[in-house]
Amino acid sequence: MDHLQSRSRECFDRDWFFHKGDIEVKYAIKAGMTGGITNNGKREEGEWLVIAYADKETAETALPKEWSRVHIPHDYVVEGDVVNDPDLGSRPASHGYLPMGIGFYRKMFAIPSNDEGKNISIHFDGVMGISTVWLNGHLLGTHESGYTSFHYDISDVLRYGEEGNNVIVVKVDATRCEGWWYEGGGIYRHTWLQKTDRLHVGHWGTYVTTPVITEQVAEIAIRTVVHNQYEEDRVCELRSTIVNAEGVSVASQSVQISAPWLTKRETEQSIWVSNPQLWSPECPYLYRVISEVSLDGSVVDVYETVFGIRTIAFTRDGFFLNNKPVLIKGTCNHQDFAGVGVALPDRLVAYKLELLKEMGCNAYRSAHHPPTPELLDMCDRLGLMVMDENRLLDSTPKGIADLESLILRDRNHPSVIIWCMENEEILEGKRMGARILRSLHNVTRRLDPSRPTLAAMNHGWNNGTYSEQVDIVGYNYGQRKKRDISDHKSHPYRIMIGSESASSTTTRGIYEIDKERGYCPAYEGIYMPSWSCTVEKAWNDVLIHRFLTGVFLWTGFDYRGEPTPYKWPCINSHFGIMDTCGFPKDVYYYLKSVWTDEPTVHVLPHWNWAEKDGEPIDVWVYSNGDHVELTLNGRSLGVKRMVEAGHLAWSVPYEPGELIAAVYKDGGIFAVKQVQTTGAAAHIHMEADRTDLLADGTDVAVIRVLIRDEQGRVVPIADNEVVFVVEGAGSILGVGNGNPSSHESDKAKRRRAFNGYCLLLVQTTTAPGEIIITGTSAGLRAAKLTLTTR
Repeated sequence: MDHLQSRSRECFDRDWFFHKGDIEVKYAIKAGMTGGITNNGKREEGEWLVIAYADKETAETALPKEWSRVHIPHDYVVEGDVVNDPDLGSRPASHGYLPMGIGFYRKMFAIPSNDEGKNISIHFDGVMGISTVWLNGHLLGTHESGYTSFHYDISDVLRYGEEGNNVIVVKVDATRCEGWWYEGGGIYRHTWLQKTDRLHVGHWGTYVTTPVITEQVAEIAIRTVVHNQYEEDRVCELRSTIVNAEGVSVASQSVQISAPWLTKRETEQSIWVSNPQLWSPECPYLYRVISEVSLDGSVVDVYETVFGIRTIAFTRDGFFLNNKPVLIKGTCNHQDFAGVGVALPDRLVAYKLELLKEMGCNAYRSAHHPPTPELLDMCDRLGLMVMDENRLLDSTPKGIADLESLILRDRNHPSVIIWCMENEEILEGKRMGARILRSLHNVTRRLDPSRPTLAAMNHGWNNGTYSEQVDIVGYNYGQRKKRDISDHKSHPYRIMIGSESASSTTTRGIYEIDKERGYCPAYEGIYMPSWSCTVEKAWNDVLIHRFLTGVFLWTGFDYRGEPTPYKWPCINSHFGIMDTCGFPKDVYYYLKSVWTDEPTVHVLPHWNWAEKDGEPIDVWVYSNGDHVELTLNGRSLGVKRMVEAGHLAWSVPYEPGELIAAVYKDGGIFAVKQVQTTGAAAHIHMEADRTDLLADGTDVAVIRVLIRDEQGRVVPIADNEVVFVVEGAGSILGVGNGNPSSHESDKAKRRRAFNGYCLLLVQTTTAPGEIIITGTSAGLRAAKLTLTTR
């Protein structure tokens, strides 16, 4: 096998067929059925079949007619209709009033004859629900976690060349919930077909750490597992080469390995790199280890591992990255998005992370589950530090296996700085919980001693020894009764972090309480859950008490499910700093003013209040300047000194016109924001995050749709329905508007604007060309947008 063919990893996402609903699979665990849904072809004939098999019914079952072609990632739950059923989900209304259910995926594919003799495996990055997989009638296995990655060796049960086509079937049972938020259902992360030589680097087979780092040199410690699946011993060479971000080899080392047959052998190497470039949020510099396995002078496997060189230290006085103090500016995030549910193409994962980074975020908490692998790749490249999270407090063999999967898969990512063992478990502070937590901590430290463990606790911090079982104690809403401050004083050795805070409920573009429609005002602190606090308070607590290390705000984005503080008609949360489409709420600009140095000024509310002429309107200003002057229609309403890490407030009798906030810093104009009374809705405007896309069948353009008046100003109360037509080399992937009480389908060709905005997601085909997008609405001038795919 030559170098270029030594290892292949083929995306397996296309050309699946999907059936919604259960299908009986008789004799489901008997290997090699001769027909039926889990196999292909007609039932074989012969007396042997009658004597020894007797599976005529299953073998003769034709495929149900209700199958549709889908591409992975796919979430079949988001394709349903919302229903007012509070029993949906693990607790009342928790899953966004969308029925779950069972689905089947089936795909036929060919494997060439010259692949026989290789090691071939099928990999699933994540299937939401209990998944059962068959290949050519053989039951490969059942996987229960919807968040962990898994794979099966299929070398034996494949058909090669003239043996015929292969059929893989995946049953997904999404009726059981793992969490209390919207989780979707289906093969919602990538699938891969991997081929290697029988002598190869093992699955997740490298572990790279940097135990010594100075300005002059860094030690790169590499542990590599070589897997020999031949029927005889092999003596091979492992060559590990360090490649920098510019693609230049900077160091390498070779070692001879004696690999017994059908055995995994781990080897340790230490390589020194001169003048190392350090990874940080400001400069996310990445290296690669290229692992080459050679046999008799020929390369039989090439395996690549991305890593970064950096130091982390959590202390009682805060967090240090590369020996410099850093305040963690984080958000907690579930994984769904408007238009797609949990089945996000890679571009949408990147889009969400880019929005957070632009806001000044430097950390991401994957709440409350292991993230998709591509998210961590992107955090490595963007410079976002990650709290990587285990799903459950569970030390059973299954729970340990899920945790080990998380650690082994993710431990090379420089972005990962914390392993979170659990979140808000009932057993926090209990003796049994402490024993379980210690087992999880020990497993994690054995597999990766380079990072600390954490428990994200909302109670029981000082009961028993629970908090002592991990390296860092997380405080979810620790501001209640100033628990975090008092615990810092009473527990002198405890390292703390604000693992979850705020839960401030606001609705984009809403400035009054509206219980009937389920909306919360954007003025923080007016209507919130009992456990929560404002984003302002959460951040000021960190500024005042640096021992809190930082904060992970709940949440970066609104998310489906867990409607709070209302139930129906709400179908999603109000906690987000951005809505489900990524449109900023007002509090977004507060964070931008305190988390970035970019000149920032933001005024709320909008200035369309025709029914309130003469009534006082609360006007807030967020800014990172020194002084702010507010004027209305040319009249000064006064100059105020900016409240550090806070906001300014005026009470302004309403009259239509123009509000202007002029911000001064160091004696000069720093930033200016105008808010005007708009005219009636007149036309549609569409703008894309990118106009040049890849014709790969997966790339996505995020189209922000604005309702504007004749002067081009967004009408902040517009709710016009927009109908979309997409022609050419693309298709509609989904729609949204950020309205937490919208019951419109995410998989439609139309969407009503919510407070001036809605969203269209367009996905490319595999044919290069133009995508022509048209948006129309009764009584408004239409909009047209052209994108190019290459």
